[in-house]
Amino acid sequence: MSNPMFYKGRSRGEDLLLNPSTNPYNPPSKLPGKVHILDSTLREGEQAPGVSFTKSQRLQLAWMLDRFGVNMIEISPVVTHEHEEVCKTLIHEGLGADIVAHLRALQEDIDVALRCDARWIAMYLSVSDIQMMTKLKIDCEEAIERAVSAIEYAKKHGLKLRFTPEDGSRTEPEFLKKFCKSVAEAGADRISVTDTVGILHPQGMYNLVKMVREAVDVPLDVHCHNDLGFALANSMAGLEAGADQVHVTINGIGERTGIPSLAEVTMALICQGVKLKVRIDMLEELSQFVASYSGIPISDFAPIVSKNAFRHKSGTHISAILQNPATYEPFPPKLVGNTRRVVFGESSGKHAAAFLLDSLGLSITEEEAKKVAHKLKGLRRGDLFELELATNEEK
Repeated sequence: MSNPMFYKGRSRGEDLLLNPSTNPYNPPSKLPGKVHILDSTLREGEQAPGVSFTKSQRLQLAWMLDRFGVNMIEISPVVTHEHEEVCKTLIHEGLGADIVAHLRALQEDIDVALRCDARWIAMYLSVSDIQMMTKLKIDCEEAIERAVSAIEYAKKHGLKLRFTPEDGSRTEPEFLKKFCKSVAEAGADRISVTDTVGILHPQGMYNLVKMVREAVDVPLDVHCHNDLGFALANSMAGLEAGADQVHVTINGIGERTGIPSLAEVTMALICQGVKLKVRIDMLEELSQFVASYSGIPISDFAPIVSKNAFRHKSGTHISAILQNPATYEPFPPKLVGNTRRVVFGESSGKHAAAFLLDSLGLSITEEEAKKVAHKLKGLRRGDLFELELATNEEK
């Protein structure tokens, strides 16, 4: 499903809310016309504390992601022998998405990818001073030599590859440019620009990607962590600065506080006019599967896929959505596989009370509805119960 029609404009207000090109507050989009989505649930997602999928779960999630329409699916075959088996199985499944084998910039890791018959690999090497000195015990020149050597070995074996200068957002700018130029000249097909510890704000990410974009000609990815809550905004900024592929996981799971969620990135792009060939009605289902498999519940306040995303409680809100859901919803919940819900309790007004009784087959006057609403408020028990609500747009 690509750029679905939202609520058909019964009012100018709806058009302004749902169509960014007619909203006077949104600037003209600088996003590329075509954006690729790489899902890393089977790699970054499994690095989340407590998460370890079974072999069958990994296969099912990959098949579902392929049906959804992501462009690349990332998995690390060097973690365990089972990961290697899954990687090889997926590569031979004939999926529409490219399977990317994620590994270190080491010949021994590349050999594992070759055993899997990989066509795409993603190599990484730390480039910030703190990581090179602490983790790798190498200097800048050694880092470049190691990266170039690994790329040459991979290209010698016919592999396509993305190279990730890890911790790029904490790397001295001139060295980062030199490193990226070196890996591009060595044959890297893509370079991933990273905010590994999530320290940048959106303008900072824009500046970082723009700098790399001006230094090299190869396509760029953005990989943003959510330590300060900026991962989605930083990913969008990176795309505006010249990247054309964004990294996500289902539900945003990953190291520490994770990376952007598939659902949020997808809908943010679509609402900015980017055409994606994806099945957005699968978003809620994908989220539920990962929540079940990972044991990490979906927050009630998660955008797009949570039960609160289209859940209405205030009496004035309920009154408005019964007339036109676009008054308090950016798009119909059915588009993303979710459901509209109405909560009844002490916040309910006369319209909610009338709707509740009408749902039970009881017709009442406006005065009677006021009395029922007053009784609901008097119970003082907060939320009492809720109903799923379908309107004409979804029937």
